[in-house]
Amino acid sequence: MMDRPRHQSTRSGRGAPARRRLGAPARRRLGAPAPWSLVLLGGLGGLLFVLPLLGLVSRTPWLSLHELVTSSVVADALWLSLLTSVLATVLSVALGVPLAWLLARVDFVGRRVVRAVVTLPMVLPPVVGGAALLFALGRRGLVGGPLNETTGFLLPFSVWGVVLANTFVAMPFLVITVEGALAGLDRRFEHAAAALGASRLTVFSRVTVPMIAPSLRAGAVLAWARALGEFGATITFAGNLQGRTQTLPLAVFVALESDRDTAVAISLVLVALSFTVLVLLRDRWWAQ
Repeated sequence: MMDRPRHQSTRSGRGAPARRRLGAPARRRLGAPAPWSLVLLGGLGGLLFVLPLLGLVSRTPWLSLHELVTSSVVADALWLSLLTSVLATVLSVALGVPLAWLLARVDFVGRRVVRAVVTLPMVLPPVVGGAALLFALGRRGLVGGPLNETTGFLLPFSVWGVVLANTFVAMPFLVITVEGALAGLDRRFEHAAAALGASRLTVFSRVTVPMIAPSLRAGAVLAWARALGEFGATITFAGNLQGRTQTLPLAVFVALESDRDTAVAISLVLVALSFTVLVLLRDRWWAQ
């Protein structure tokens, strides 16, 4: 009877040091300093993004900034940029989510080719994309010509031309994000809903979409940010008409040739707008 307590105390005495020995390396690993090479390279990578912003801030005409950003040119360009980028995002979601579902779930002939075509605007020079849109949907384009002759509707040099150009370059970001989420989704919940009698469309809208909501939101934010900063495809396909097709990036391009202070002020507005939206939404949407 006297041996059992000694035996138990010995086991407890052995177990505590063992736990301490197992926990100590983990704590040391967590608190260990980062390798200096990674710190150096990471710091240089950060400077690559910080230095241009510092250069922009250093050239900002702070005394006349309010007057510059409230001018009619900037006000028209800001309103048009916000309008067209939001419409392009809505269109990207409406068309891009079904397209991402097809690429992720349907095994059809030529799927790799379709995926490559969908992602092509991400690597294609924007000016080339704008020219392609012009040859397809312009006044004399493959589809735009007959459309203009029968209905009188013309996409180039219109607000809808800006929206279409923005959608063309922005939607691939949403498609890739949503397709990746669909490909890695646990489909047991979808199978369970289907077994309970839900239709395919109900499963998609009530089960699949809520499960990929964080990725869908992230893709929508990326698409919006890309649409807001689009330049090449817009100026090639939609033109650069103040109050009609001139967005903020196009206004910067024009101002750089005539009024450097206005160009800096518009650039600062773009940076502040994009930065604020990304900071406010990133932690909230990405972390869900």
